[in-house]
Amino acid sequence: MTRRICVIPGDGIGREVTSAAQAVLRATGAPLEFVSADAGWDCFELHGTALPDATVRAALDSDAILFGAVSSPSRRVPGYRSPIVALRRLFDLYACIRPVITAASAPDPGLIVLRENTEGLYSGLETVVPDTPPGRRRAEATAVVTEAASRRLAKAAIELARTHGLGRVTVVHKANVLRETCGLFREVVLDELAGAPDLEAAEGLVDSVACRLAGSPEGFGVIVTTNLFGDILSDVAAIHGGGLGLVESISRGDGQALFEPVHGSAPDITGTGRANPLAAIRAAGRLLQHVSERCGDDALRDAGNRVLGAVQSVLADGPRTPDMGGTARTSDVLTAVIGALATATSPSTTESSAVS
Repeated sequence: MTRRICVIPGDGIGREVTSAAQAVLRATGAPLEFVSADAGWDCFELHGTALPDATVRAALDSDAILFGAVSSPSRRVPGYRSPIVALRRLFDLYACIRPVITAASAPDPGLIVLRENTEGLYSGLETVVPDTPPGRRRAEATAVVTEAASRRLAKAAIELARTHGLGRVTVVHKANVLRETCGLFREVVLDELAGAPDLEAAEGLVDSVACRLAGSPEGFGVIVTTNLFGDILSDVAAIHGGGLGLVESISRGDGQALFEPVHGSAPDITGTGRANPLAAIRAAGRLLQHVSERCGDDALRDAGNRVLGAVQSVLADGPRTPDMGGTARTSDVLTAVIGALATATSPSTTESSAVS
């Protein structure tokens, strides 16, 4: 049965790396139909919305979403809101999973950062206090933490730790200062972990964990944390997986799931042919695994495993784009991955259920 994939290239190199990922998906021979949809800053400038209704409908009608990157402005722009944040909310994609495959752990993840994806300081509850004089302007943001969201994330952390044999779940927070919000998150996650005696429960303050994580990814297992902290820590952890050009991100809920590289739109190299497509290709491999789990199609799982195996082969033998110290172009890496597909095998048995 043909599976429908909604592809949202977005802005900048998002278009280039999703095109490469689609080419790899086609090369697997998997029965897929691609539906392209628009979102992002360029879309906003053209149509006045960063996430058109047609894109939402296309995502609703798909088996999974492959996302590229968007160029969200740092300044305030009336009417603009990040489309990736909006998609997470619309589809309740509460778990953001970022596996980090280190040299020592390859081909399995040596660390997984699990981030709550729907609330926290990214809840969008920001206000500007009106009628304040120049020099005394004031803006406020509200962080939202709920027991329900914290508990379901804790359950996802336990599942991931067991699936990958990581043995430990580390709760990261700042409950010594944010006693109510981080305090609630910490309390609920540790309570859920108390019901998993096969796993070691650990905890740490976000500043201390960030310092330790910058030095080594070992010993954390699955890091489970709130939205903002997870956003930052997952990028720190990417150092140990070869950098942002190699790390994929999975946002999933109980239904739909979205797969993307974690790098941004990189306007400085857009159109130069130097973008590293490997993170997007890895995301595509995870997508195949996810769809396989949902529909029970072993052929799709095998195709996803072969994609991840081909990426590992190219990482070992090259070619390498400039961000990895090489001179290869995006097209060179794509050709190498497709060539490696013919002989690639599953990276591991546990890897195949990384996103289910």
